[in-house]
Amino acid sequence: MGFEESLNKQGLLIPRFQFKEIMQRLEKVIETIKKEQNIQNFKSVIINGDLKHEFGRISEQEWRHTLKLLDFLNKHTDEIILVRGNHDTILGPIAKKRNVQPVDFKILGDILLIHGDIIPEDNLLENINTIIIGHEHPAISIQDGARVETFKCFLKGNYQKKTLIVLPSCNLVTEGTDLLKQARLSPLMPSNIDNFEAYIIADSIYKPIKIKQLL
Repeated sequence: MGFEESLNKQGLLIPRFQFKEIMQRLEKVIETIKKEQNIQNFKSVIINGDLKHEFGRISEQEWRHTLKLLDFLNKHTDEIILVRGNHDTILGPIAKKRNVQPVDFKILGDILLIHGDIIPEDNLLENINTIIIGHEHPAISIQDGARVETFKCFLKGNYQKKTLIVLPSCNLVTEGTDLLKQARLSPLMPSNIDNFEAYIIADSIYKPIKIKQLL
């Protein structure tokens, strides 16, 4: 939230369309899951960090859109869990307005959800088999002749013999970090990700492909 306002202040005159489209997508996703699972409400919704954009302040757009998002989610879930990301250093004042307390991580059984900007302590990983992170915002470039197109993707690989799942960004203004061209952002990501699987997102989520097949 607030990415467009930040760009506008830098002199980049892009329209502020992102929030409306994200909300339309979320509504469609939520209603589809409810129908498929035959449920009335979710027990919880977890946002895995970087809900807002600005590091050291809360912009007007962040205040307004974050509160609207929390109000929307509150209609569909019994609990909202906000895992704190590196952009969320001062998310607390917004979350407090809706009685939500940001946390550093969330454990569900043998699954650890953590933003991924720092390495979790060893004791946190003792009974964990799967780690789910954000932060990296993975995307990959696909070349077809002279045409190159970048797609958001999920990643699946390993960290210390545990399954590592990397979530793509929900930001509609940018695709994210091109894994084939740019340096890694998360310290949980190894320098060599040739054996990681990428699940490309376009009009649907496609079958996994090894990163080394794209090099």
